[in-house]
Amino acid sequence: MVNRHRFLRSHQIASLIAGSKQQVLRRLQKLYHHGYLERPVCQLNYYQRPGSKSIAYGVASRGATYLRHADNTPFSRLDWRSGSVKRLFLEHALMVSDIMVSFEIACRKRRDVRLLIQHEIPLPDATRDQRTPFQWMVTDSGKKKLSVIPDRVFALESNDKGERILCFLEADRGTMPVERTKHNSSSIARKLHAYSVTWKNGIHSSRFGASRVRVIIVTSSENRCQRIRAVSSSVSSGKGIFLQTCLTSGDLSDFCLGLIWKARQ
Repeated sequence: MVNRHRFLRSHQIASLIAGSKQQVLRRLQKLYHHGYLERPVCQLNYYQRPGSKSIAYGVASRGATYLRHADNTPFSRLDWRSGSVKRLFLEHALMVSDIMVSFEIACRKRRDVRLLIQHEIPLPDATRDQRTPFQWMVTDSGKKKLSVIPDRVFALESNDKGERILCFLEADRGTMPVERTKHNSSSIARKLHAYSVTWKNGIHSSRFGASRVRVIIVTSSENRCQRIRAVSSSVSSGKGIFLQTCLTSGDLSDFCLGLIWKARQ
């Protein structure tokens, strides 16, 4: 599970595994002390602040070796250099994990929808053989090239109808400006424009074999969510593919699952 999400907090792992939480915590400690799991050093800053946070884990070198040989996990899906990551990177990665764990638990509850993470999504041969299949370039009408690198790609598949929706996740911690006067600089608006061009050029279909797609933007505050919603409503095409919510909206997984499935584009 840690390798699946790259980083997980102990309470997230416990929520994904049936049984005693204390037993899960004891096993995590053993896996850490025997070199199978890593605790990123930068998270020590958390404990200097008021309140408590559960420990975050990444896969350590011994754990990667085990997954490689015992579980036949391909080398390309292993990342064991997690101990020295920077604090901002870890905080963003943990936000992505929070969102994905919410979706995973929500799909388990519903039973009519199955969650497919990146390596489980069926892809055309030409895309699957690429080193970075979930990163791509687009060229807009002004001949400007834009790179697209989602924070996470996943799919939701209907168990009864066999329908599948491809989802691109953008976890926004509020560190990037929503808009800039210079269009060449990084901004949320530039990202949404790139996704709009992706939809207009049919890249979701040619590259991923998907007929339906959603771009899910999860933000840190309702005010920022409203600002991003205003930007997404002004894109040139594909307005219906964008969904926005914030971490304070209650159960974001149930919220997003309903909108993803009902929205049509």
